[in-house]
Amino acid sequence: MKLYYAPGACSLSPHIVLREAAIAADLEQVDLKTKRTKSGADFTVVNPKGQVPTLVLDNGQTLTEGPAIVQYLADQKPQSGLAPHNGTFERYRLQEWLNFITAEIHKPFGALFSQSTPEDYKRVAREALAARFAYVDHQLASGGPFLMGTQFTVADAYLFVMTQWARFMKIDLGQWARLKGYAEQVAARPRVHDAMKEEGLAK
Repeated sequence: MKLYYAPGACSLSPHIVLREAAIAADLEQVDLKTKRTKSGADFTVVNPKGQVPTLVLDNGQTLTEGPAIVQYLADQKPQSGLAPHNGTFERYRLQEWLNFITAEIHKPFGALFSQSTPEDYKRVAREALAARFAYVDHQLASGGPFLMGTQFTVADAYLFVMTQWARFMKIDLGQWARLKGYAEQVAARPRVHDAMKEEGLAK
C-alpha cells in the first residue's frame, strides 16, 4: 500500500499509525499547493479531492479521510490495540473521539492556516480551539494517560497532530497542564518520533 502525505499535515496521523502497527507501506510526498507528488505526478488523479491523507491499497482501491484510514489500518493489525474491535461499545467511543477531533478541533484550524481568513474570524477560531482543548484536558483527568484510558489508539495519533498544530500557531499548551504532558508523552513514543523524523519534523 502507499500513503500520500504532506509533512506536518493531518496525514501525520496515519503515518504514525502505520509505524505503531508495524505495517509496511510506501510513502509519497505531496505538494498541496501545486497538487503534484514528489515524483511529479498529478495528485488529483489519485485523489480528486486533492487532499491528504490518501491511502492506495495493493488491490488498487483508494481510501481517503483520516479517521477512515486510521481505522482501516488498525483493523489490519488488531493485535496492536490501536482500535477496539468492531461492534464493541469501546469502538463507538473511539469513533466519538475521532469525530470530535475532526469537527471540533481540526476544522477550526483551517481558518488559522488560511491567509484569506479575516482576523476577527481567526480570533473566534482560537477561542473555539481553547474551549475544545480545555475539554480534552478535563477528560484526560478522568482516565488517561490516553484518550481511551491506558491504551494508545488511533485517536491519540490524531489528537497529537492537533497539539503540534497548536504549537505551530503559537497556542500555548501550558494553559492545559494535562494536555501539555499528554503531547510530550506521545512525542516521546519511539514510533511517533520515527514518523516525525521521516517527515523532517524531528531530529
